[in-house]
Amino acid sequence: MRFAAIADVHGNYLALEAVLADIRSQGLGEIVNLGDMASGPLDARRTMDALMALDAVHVLGNHDRWLIDRPVEKMGSWERPAYAQLDTRHLDWLRTVPSTQIFRDQVFLCHATPADDNVYWLETVTPDGSVRMSSLEAIEKEAEGISQSLILCAHTHIARAVRLGDGRLVVNPGSVGGPGFSYSVPFPHVIEAGTPDARYAILEFSDASWRVTFRHVPYDHDAMAALARRNGDAEFASALSTGWIR
Repeated sequence: MRFAAIADVHGNYLALEAVLADIRSQGLGEIVNLGDMASGPLDARRTMDALMALDAVHVLGNHDRWLIDRPVEKMGSWERPAYAQLDTRHLDWLRTVPSTQIFRDQVFLCHATPADDNVYWLETVTPDGSVRMSSLEAIEKEAEGISQSLILCAHTHIARAVRLGDGRLVVNPGSVGGPGFSYSVPFPHVIEAGTPDARYAILEFSDASWRVTFRHVPYDHDAMAALARRNGDAEFASALSTGWIR
């Protein structure tokens, strides 16, 4: 088995386009999408059209859920601009996407953790705003009850692979379209990829074990940064330009 995992596109159509081209160049025919598809100050409509047309297995992210579970006036700053671009057909499609899925019997898919779409799994934020890797014990606790040998998550935009004590592998493929952001939960902090490249992962089951390859794909990130700037989000523009929040 060999397939691609994408996540956290956040309306970045050019990054998605570049990643899909790279996936094709790698000879990969199967894709899983771990959610957070449209929200952000970019191109939600084109992104959703592309993802809906894609032959892929999808799960819903927290930002996807926030587009369909609350009135516009209670949406966040990333949802409102995306919602304004989307049609009923986009929102109805999101309503059909589950929060978790099993892919080909061997792979468990979720957005953040199996139980919560808005909790960091492989990373922990400390009260001083530092972001560090979670303890093995905490990671394993969230994986209790999952029998699949490969578990895929997203949400933090940080590409990482963790081997559990029983041999299972937990992988975050990184973010296709959002190389940095700030967030206030559970404590104020920033996530920074350090490069504007689009990211995804290739997963392969070979010789009775899973192997992961993280891919960094250059694209016209300056065009997306300019769009974020025009739409009033200087922070996201900075992340798209450099991979850092400045």
